[in-house]
Amino acid sequence: MSTTPQADHRVTHLSSSDVDDLPIVSVVIPCYNYGRFLAACVRSVVTQRGVRTRVLIIDDASTDDSAVMAQALAALHPQVEVKLHAVNRGHITTYNEGLLEWASGDYVTLLSADDELPPGSLERSVRLMERHPTVGMVYGGIEEFGDKTTTRTTSARRATATVHNGGKWLHKRCRETVNVVPTPGTILRTSVQIEVGGYDPILTHAGDFDMWLRVALVSDIGYVGGPPQGRYRVHGSSMSDGVYQDSMGDVRQRKLVFDSLFSKHSDELERAGISPSVTYARLAGHPLWLACRAYEKGAPNPILIDEAVAFAEETVPEAESLRPYRALRRRQRLGAVYCHRTQVFVGTAIVRRLLNRYWWFRWKRFGG
Repeated sequence: MSTTPQADHRVTHLSSSDVDDLPIVSVVIPCYNYGRFLAACVRSVVTQRGVRTRVLIIDDASTDDSAVMAQALAALHPQVEVKLHAVNRGHITTYNEGLLEWASGDYVTLLSADDELPPGSLERSVRLMERHPTVGMVYGGIEEFGDKTTTRTTSARRATATVHNGGKWLHKRCRETVNVVPTPGTILRTSVQIEVGGYDPILTHAGDFDMWLRVALVSDIGYVGGPPQGRYRVHGSSMSDGVYQDSMGDVRQRKLVFDSLFSKHSDELERAGISPSVTYARLAGHPLWLACRAYEKGAPNPILIDEAVAFAEETVPEAESLRPYRALRRRQRLGAVYCHRTQVFVGTAIVRRLLNRYWWFRWKRFGG
């Protein structure tokens, strides 16, 4: 076992081993008008080695050929089942139907019908959790693919496993206030999924972030580094479009996540030393720093600037005391033209860029 890089996690190298009694992974594939992607998605699951998979495709009243394609795949693969909704119930209800009402076996994962699992993804995650019974969830990096992307999964990189203490992992997420867990390829113990419950119907665009935080309340968290654990398809109708591309929409969704977390789990968070004031101050600072950067580039958007300030003031009682709030006011006093031409704040921009690069380096190695 290699030297522990930090007190809150330990790193080991994964290697192949013979498994006599293969663990069962339930894979829930919600589908709405993604019939054209469904065959590739299912193929990426049923060809996984080192585990036994059972698959449920839930078609949420699609208007394309998704239902026909799902039934054809069930006829082709004995481990595939299909449920057809006569009326569209929405993605949250569909997720929970599969995760809470259908899933059984040792582990469970949710995979969108337009995404895929790279070879070996489930085996790497399951092997980590088999070795570490306290780990309730495992995630890893993803690769994007689609019409404009040609990158394909490679197994050349050696997989590493990092085990994070759940409480310390949660503490860091509440301090950074960003979601570090991509959904494709993330797998939970079925018992942990049942314990924490399903997706919150109120959090329609950030329910996954809320789920990961709740899992960390009851278990440790695993991360598989090296090869990607999921493949995320980029296309015009993917759910990353819309609110996920809107910085203010995204930060407001994350605020709803923390509102829910602190209201429902205040006692556990207080015992863990997690302060809502620290979380909300950091959250309020994200759009403010983006506003500062807009001034440095000489192209501030007055509407977005006002929204960033308003969000900070409604999120933190004394927003004027926040460092990014004061930084934005300084730039406003100097003006966009002066900030851009003189680059008076270039030092701050460089430091923030370097810190961001270091953050990404640590995320790729240890998962955040």
